[in-house]
Amino acid sequence: MVTIALYILVSLLVPATAEGASSGLIKAKQEAEAKGFIFEAGHDEIVEKARKEGRLRAIVSLDSSTFNTLAKAFREKYSFLDVRVEEVSGTEASQRFLLELKAGRAQGWDISYVPPDTLTDYLPHGKKVDLLGMAEHGVLAIPTKIIDPKSRKAIAVSSTVGATAFNRCILDASKVPERWEDFLKPEFKGRKFIVDVRPLNYTSMAAGAGEEWMASYARKIATQQPVWLRGQTRALTSILAGEYGLHSLTNYQSVVEAMQKDRTGCLQVKVIEPVPVRLSEPQMIVEGASHFYAGMLWLEFMASPIAQRIIDEKEPLKSSIYIPGSALEKIVRGKKVWVLDWNNFEKSPKWVEMALEAFGFPQAQNK
Repeated sequence: MVTIALYILVSLLVPATAEGASSGLIKAKQEAEAKGFIFEAGHDEIVEKARKEGRLRAIVSLDSSTFNTLAKAFREKYSFLDVRVEEVSGTEASQRFLLELKAGRAQGWDISYVPPDTLTDYLPHGKKVDLLGMAEHGVLAIPTKIIDPKSRKAIAVSSTVGATAFNRCILDASKVPERWEDFLKPEFKGRKFIVDVRPLNYTSMAAGAGEEWMASYARKIATQQPVWLRGQTRALTSILAGEYGLHSLTNYQSVVEAMQKDRTGCLQVKVIEPVPVRLSEPQMIVEGASHFYAGMLWLEFMASPIAQRIIDEKEPLKSSIYIPGSALEKIVRGKKVWVLDWNNFEKSPKWVEMALEAFGFPQAQNK
């Protein structure tokens, strides 16, 4: 009798739950469309409309070997689409494309890279597609944390993780700082570690610990009289050559890439908590896109395990910390993180200037 009663109860509850979910989806669609957003209630509808479009044209900032492999995998998943992906490289190219967007001359493109430092200039020219709403209701398989919560129409497909680098052949691993404050100890004063004069990773510190903490920390770092250098490659080459033993804060991905070329095994990387993270590679569907349903599928694909694995293998290790199972998600899993995300992207230029001012506007030094 208990089993029968339980069966009847479940039978009564399940349809009500399904109906509630359906009504919630319908309500979300109606609300989005009332605000001028495109909102599809089913994934199959998106696929069918993309099939009719038949093409996709995208501009991204990933390396050519990466986006070519991504385009191939995307074609294999949606064989009915004619896909072409090209690279936009450098500030000048991004500014030129922005001018084309503003003038309505960016014809033929469906997906655009969104430079984080000109985010507010780019986003108004994105198609009003409610990616966030469709992701929240399971129409698109995109983690909501990579979607811009304000515009609802752009995603960040990658992450940049901050870490320390050191030469274990001249600096014992046990002496490498365990905490960010350890760099302020007396034994690290006087050209004992490198600081990059383009302090992008300090923006993650400002996002996580507050701009006052970041500026105070930067001032204290400056009093340590570090080695001021510009650029990941130059700094890591110097460490590998044994000229310096330690980099206080660099990109994890850059260190791993350099380690892969290091035959000595001297170059090492260490992740310190809280881990500084910057969301990167923002992409959106262009306002004038002719194939915006194909664009939805592309953005969804970029958040898929397949695409993230390709990014990890090719860049390397530039996946999103918010995609379960990605290499970077595994690295930060269980750790405290400071994240520069969609909520504070626009503050990034200000925070870079604050860090530089706290440093005393240092110049990169010659060897």
